[in-house]
Amino acid sequence: MAGERQARLGDRIRVILAERLEKGLRDPRLGFVTITDVRVTGDLQHASVFYTVLGTQEERTASAEALKSATGMLRSEVGKHLNVRLTPSLEFILDAIPENADHIADLLREARDRDQAVAGLASSATYAGDADPYVKPREIEEPVDALASDVPDED
Repeated sequence: MAGERQARLGDRIRVILAERLEKGLRDPRLGFVTITDVRVTGDLQHASVFYTVLGTQEERTASAEALKSATGMLRSEVGKHLNVRLTPSLEFILDAIPENADHIADLLREARDRDQAVAGLASSATYAGDADPYVKPREIEEPVDALASDVPDED
């Protein structure tokens, strides 16, 4: 039950913050910010807000400073729209999902290139020894009937 309530409260906080950021803050440092996730602690006292910023590293840093300075105003905005006894404190954390996704895409691209190189080498490869390196069973030179005639009768 508590996990469901945390999830609902986190989703509600995410919507409230996204709407408020869409209206805009009066801080020119704030870039194009997207709220990706909000996780609320079990006692509903603290909310970790994950966000991404589209742009360069300087824009990310400036947006982080703008969000840090606007935390009090955003918390009061959340408190107005939530019907809870205590408004959770907000902590803004830069989400590393885009960087991780880019890194994974680079690794997949590198693996695909290596696979193509190996496939190219394999297509022009030849056997190191015989074409069929497996041991074959010996072929019997005498027919089976001839072997039966060699056995003396026990009369």
